[in-house]
Order: sequence, then structure tokens, then C-alpha cells
Amino acid sequence: MRCVLPARQVFSPLDEELALVSGHLTPYLQECMARLGAWMPFEPARVMMKDILGVWVSEPTVRRQTEAWGAAYEAFQQAEVEGLERELPASPVGPDKLLLSVDGAMVPLVKGEWAEAKTLVLGVIEEPVWEKNAWVVHASDLSYFSRLMEAEAFARATLVETHRRGVETARVVAALADGAEWEQGYIDYHREDAIRVLDFPHAAEHVSDMGSAVWGVGTDTTQAWLKNQLHLLKHEGPTQVLAVLRTLVQEHPDLSDLPGLLAYLEKREAHMQYPTYQAQGLPIGSGAVESGNKVVVEARLKGAGMHWARTHVNPMLALRNAVCNNRWAEASAQVLICRRQQAAQGRQARREQSLAHRAPASVSADVAPCSQLAESAAEIPMSPPVPLADPPVVSAPNAVTPRVPWRPGPDHPWRRPFLGKARYRQRSHDSSAKN
Repeated sequence: MRCVLPARQVFSPLDEELALVSGHLTPYLQECMARLGAWMPFEPARVMMKDILGVWVSEPTVRRQTEAWGAAYEAFQQAEVEGLERELPASPVGPDKLLLSVDGAMVPLVKGEWAEAKTLVLGVIEEPVWEKNAWVVHASDLSYFSRLMEAEAFARATLVETHRRGVETARVVAALADGAEWEQGYIDYHREDAIRVLDFPHAAEHVSDMGSAVWGVGTDTTQAWLKNQLHLLKHEGPTQVLAVLRTLVQEHPDLSDLPGLLAYLEKREAHMQYPTYQAQGLPIGSGAVESGNKVVVEARLKGAGMHWARTHVNPMLALRNAVCNNRWAEASAQVLICRRQQAAQGRQARREQSLAHRAPASVSADVAPCSQLAESAAEIPMSPPVPLADPPVVSAPNAVTPRVPWRPGPDHPWRRPFLGKARYRQRSHDSSAKN
């Protein structure tokens, strides 16, 4: 049953009873489009909908549904953050050693702009393993959280993931970063006592740049010198290496780049204690978050010819987190909660609009408020109700007898089985037609 409202607005009470979402597509089809749109460009997703489900939709429809689902998931997670800040629940028990790493990746926006999408990676640090003649530390059970926002807002938004993974209660948190200032502020916000590790490849890059500035890029002298310095840095720590680099700055005052490179390393000397980190079984490289940038952000938002409106980036990143974290079933259920609430609010708004349309255009100023009318009515003595006589039955002139629905008889072909139905065909009166 449908109800027609003013201005050609229509709603179905059954939609409200079944808690359906808005739109002419079923929740399942909307979910399929959003899931495909999170994995691939919208046009291939449209083709997949046609080839696999036999559903013909347009590319803009896939795009709108994907962005709507992403926006709903983003809103749900934001509501979770507000709930955590309001209720302050106890944090789940974290692992013995937890990896925390943050970094940024550039995303192309419309009108030729670029913006940095920040990504958080959390994982469980495993025991060191012997690989390629060296001890290597891996992290498992990785999860991601990505958003395009300022550092402070990003630190707050990730509460939903840091709380879930037990960052607050983990015994040891190894925070790997590339040295950016906002990353250190992020670590302060979530786990101030974390063991901070400057990504070893970033430290090696600055040492390499200083050697290349002195002896040339890729020369034998540079390579030999760099190999020795990186060995010392990794197995002895930064003290001897920094002393060598200070000597280079003093001996080559004409090279203007050297002081800046040296200052970068000196400022982060406390975060380059690589022998200590390795003895504790901690990783010294931020490859997990760099891979996260590629897998979560760049694989979907940085394709050929792609340019995104800023308001559409975070919904897409939210869906990318859901699929890359293998939490699609959980995320889709949360999205449906949000979308059903939105649909219910829309129906309520239309209902109120309908009631307002039916109400009188103006109300007399002498009419008392509803509360006063109720109070005055309570003071009037009520007389016992008088029973009413049954209304007389009046037959309408030329009344039409209700039509009884027609039903097929027992021998009707509709009731016969499909098998053997040729036996019931009417034979021709032509006796010559035997077959």
C-alpha cells in the first residue's frame, strides 16, 4: 500500500515496517555496488553488476551508492569516537608488543590540487626470525585507518581503532615514524610512553645524501663509505656515525645542504638506538605503513586520470579500511543501521509535512492551548453515556452485487501437470488427421 502526500510525495508504510533504506534499490544491491566500488573504479563495478548479478545500473549510480555507504560508515565511526570520549569505557587487553605506525600519502583532488591522506597501521609484533643472514621482525594482524584531515582531527578520529586494538593496555608499543612533527604529536596523543623508532631507511637516506654531496652520487667511494656508516648505525648506534657526519660538515663548509641533513639526524638521535630496539625484538623499519599507503589509499584513489572532490575522499577511505581490514560484514551492518535511521527520519519529515498540510491554514487567537483545554475539560461533570440505537439499514438503489472471484474448475488445464499435457489437447474432427 502506498500513501500519496502533497507535492506528489509518496511513501509506503511497509518500508517503515520492514526498515528498508531509501531509494529504489534493495539494500543488498546497494551493498553490492558499494563493495565493488570500494575495490575498483566505478565503471568496471557497473559492468560487474551486470555480468554477475544481471542488474543494469549506470556508472553515476554506482558512484553515488558507494559514496553514500562510505559517508554512512564514516558517520558511524565518528559517533563511536564521541561515545568513547563520553563514556570512557575500559580498553580491551592489548598484545604484549604492538606496532603503531603513521604516515601520509598524497591524493589527487579536482582542479589539480593534492592533499595528504594520513594512515594509521596497528599490528602485533612477532618474534624475530632469521632471514637472509639477519634477524628480521615482522608484524601480523595488521589493521588500517585512513582519513584526509588535519593531524589533530586525525588523532581523535583514530580513537575508534586504537581503542579496539588495545593501544592503551599493550605492554610495549613500538611507534615507527619517518620523523615528521605531526607524527610525534600523534604518538604523544595515544601512547606517550611508546618506544619511538626513526624508520631506518629514512635515517639511511639522510646519511646517503651527505655522502653523495661530498663524493658524488653512486660513486665507488660513496658506496663504500655508506656501507660502513650504515653498518655502524644499525649495530653500534648513532654516536660514531654522527661524529663522522659532523666532521664532514666542518671539512666542507661550501656544501650548503650538509648542515640541514646533519640537524635532521641530530634532532632524532634518541630515536635511532637501533641495537637496543633489535635486542628487544622490535622492528626498525616502517614498511608496514608504507605498504598501507599503497594498499589502502593509492590502489583505489590514485589511479590513472582520477581526481576526487575533497568531500568524497573520506567516505572512500572509510570503505577501503573496511575491505582491507576484512571487516566488511561488520561495516555493512553498521552502515545499514545509519541508512535505516536516515530513511526513518526522512519518512518522519514527510509525515510531519503531510500533517501540516492537512491542518487549518490559520488558528484563532482565542483558542486556548491544548494543555488548558484538557484542564478545563476535566472540571466539567460527565453525564453517563446514552446508548445509541442501531442505524437503520438502507439499501442503495441499483446496488451492485459483489463479484465473486472466479476460480478454475477441477478439470481446467491450469490444474493439470506440465508433464503429459499433450494428452489433453483437443483432437481435430478431421478423421484423416491421425497424428
